[in-house]
Amino acid sequence: MQLGPYQLRNNVFVAPMAGVTDRPFRQLCKELGAGYAVSEMAASNPRVWASEKTSRRINHEGEMEPKAVQIAGADPHLLAEAARFNVERGAQIIDINMGCPVKKVCNNWCGSALLRDEKLVASLLQAVVSAVDVPVTLKFRTGWDREHKNALSIARIAQESGIAMLTLHGRTRADAYTGQAEYDTIAAVKASVSLPVVANGDIDSPQKAQYVLEKTGADAVMIGRAAQGRPWIFREIAYFLQTGQLMPAPSIEEVRQLMDQHLRAHYAFYGDYLGVRTARKHIGWYVRDLEGGELFRQTMNLIEDCATQLAAVDHFFESQLALGERLQYAPAAQKLAA
Repeated sequence: MQLGPYQLRNNVFVAPMAGVTDRPFRQLCKELGAGYAVSEMAASNPRVWASEKTSRRINHEGEMEPKAVQIAGADPHLLAEAARFNVERGAQIIDINMGCPVKKVCNNWCGSALLRDEKLVASLLQAVVSAVDVPVTLKFRTGWDREHKNALSIARIAQESGIAMLTLHGRTRADAYTGQAEYDTIAAVKASVSLPVVANGDIDSPQKAQYVLEKTGADAVMIGRAAQGRPWIFREIAYFLQTGQLMPAPSIEEVRQLMDQHLRAHYAFYGDYLGVRTARKHIGWYVRDLEGGELFRQTMNLIEDCATQLAAVDHFFESQLALGERLQYAPAAQKLAA
């Protein structure tokens, strides 16, 4: 799949998720088969650009290309400035967030709240496209609520504004993450524009990815929550789309090594104090549904130094070998679909 000057290696993408898709996690997902990943959302307000949190979010040092940064804001001038700021610091693609349903974001007229004002949407998109010489993409939702769906209008505005790719989460802002994704709306958007369209929402298995691609005609799929604790889902989906065959579950030893790699990169990125604490959610996702996983997660929350946390994780996965060579739980996709 082509995005501007970049040839993406496949059409299975990582969704930007605040507090999840930091650089260590994005890099791991790319190494495990993701064809493309976008950073966590960075604010357009220049007063926070120098903050430690924002600096980490736009840190792409050593990351596999292309390096994409997602920005959010409601002021065309500030959003354009944010795009230029990030491109100057190595961003090769700028993604505009009009999909986040979180109240804190929407209350500031950012994220999916912008879908209420199509004139403002046009101004924002045009300002950013004009400000930088890299591809600009848009992630959005089907509308504000079920009675106010305007995905087709937003897609047309985006195409006219020079947007290079659309990612559509098949829910309205009001839906948040409840209910089922609207694949019919994604299909309608794909049929209405000549841009590449990425389908997002409820894609949690290789079979579901294939179904969504066929149902919508989309050019790619974007995986979010199903990748939490399961970064190898990208290679599983890519392999299935290529061969029609399912990959076996990863071995316990491979997962143990991946966990070690991920945690060490996480600590280096955040520092010991913050790293050991922010790693807990990732560890919890990795071990959920494994035998003894919930008890281990509770114990993990009491550990406050990196070396002890690493050793505990290593010991936990070694103990899983008593159950077999490979992970002994149904893939998260099967549980979510049940």
